[in-house]
Amino acid sequence: MLIRKASPKRNISRRAVLRGAGVAIGLPWLESLNAAAPAPKRFAVLFMGTGVNEEQWWAKGNGDAMELSKSLSPLAPLKKKINIIDGLFVKNLTGQGIHPAQTGSLLSGAAIQRGPILRSGVTVDQVIASHIGQDTAQSSMVLACEQPLTGYHETNFSMAYSSHISWQSPESPVPTEVYPSLAFDNLFENRGILRNASILDRVRDRAESLSRQVSSTDKAKLDEYLTSVRDVERRVERLRLQKEKADDAAKGTNKPALAMDRPANGLPEDLREHAKLMCDIIAMGFQADRTRVASLILANDLSAQIYPFLQVRDGHHSASHYNLSDSYERITRFHLSQLAYLAQKLDTMPEGNGTVLDNSCLLWLSNLWSGRTHDNSRLPVALAGGLGGTIETGRTLDYLKAGDENRRLSSLYLSIINRMGIKMSQFGDAASQLQGL
Repeated sequence: MLIRKASPKRNISRRAVLRGAGVAIGLPWLESLNAAAPAPKRFAVLFMGTGVNEEQWWAKGNGDAMELSKSLSPLAPLKKKINIIDGLFVKNLTGQGIHPAQTGSLLSGAAIQRGPILRSGVTVDQVIASHIGQDTAQSSMVLACEQPLTGYHETNFSMAYSSHISWQSPESPVPTEVYPSLAFDNLFENRGILRNASILDRVRDRAESLSRQVSSTDKAKLDEYLTSVRDVERRVERLRLQKEKADDAAKGTNKPALAMDRPANGLPEDLREHAKLMCDIIAMGFQADRTRVASLILANDLSAQIYPFLQVRDGHHSASHYNLSDSYERITRFHLSQLAYLAQKLDTMPEGNGTVLDNSCLLWLSNLWSGRTHDNSRLPVALAGGLGGTIETGRTLDYLKAGDENRRLSSLYLSIINRMGIKMSQFGDAASQLQGL
């Protein structure tokens, strides 16, 4: 049914959608429809494996006076809306071996298990999704720019620990979606032959009718949103053709397209395009309230990603063994720039008295501090967004000398969970929230 203009006494939920021909497009926050509706809170995680160039990962000061290192420089336009956190760690992932054993419970703080039976913990994103996911079309998005690893590491830990950060149960990671076209289709419930027609064409009449009922400001906001959806849809269409070509090429072989090397597997050859499109899909999901929880693996632990556009010869994992090099610093900065891109995009989306970013918490982290020494006794962490005013921003926070009990990464997760409106007294290995957050 077409949305009617809201009267002063009746506000329509921001979950209202434009429906047509098997598609539902969630609406952005419109004042005409949501004058009294509180904005939802969202949470997203961006992950890059194998650590950073630690000499170029530092921040000093607060607010406009904050100084950022070279690797953190992409966040400079967001100084007032970020927190750079040093010194946190996951105790259960120390002293167990390298790589999978340093990644397997990064978002849960649980102890992990060697051998053929996976054992980790439910991760912070899935805990949140289990409580609020019923309010949206998709409980969470679990995305990746690189296909999962298989087999076992020399430490006898499954490689699944290295290429999945989101776990729905202690025994089961959430499968990652690596194809932008499928992530887009899942977000908008775009199925079967309906993919042959633009989702905007299917809701055009209702969108035009709604435009006539809302304020001029909201009309401009709606037009901008629909234009953004169409831009992403066009880019996805091209990649869908690449995936279909890969699927056709895989027919007659004994392996799926994903088992082939990029780009023969249908994934974007250029990681810049892949990462940006995944961030755009998350942004659309948040803006239209199709989902409020997302995770994105930019590069696996033990990643095989290559970076010709950064003039880096080695693959990601090999380069991390020389993590103090200029080459690896460029890799670190590139992946941090994805956080900056997503945060800035959300910050251009008005919502209530602020922006979508103001009502979100974006977390960027890696499983190591130093790749050359495999040091995970402290981890690089950056936050963007104030989560509906519940997190003070524009700060540098250092917990390195606070004592192990006071620098648990799970304490940060517990703080976020509670600020999302979910009351929990313990999460992972933490029984208290992070002091000073």
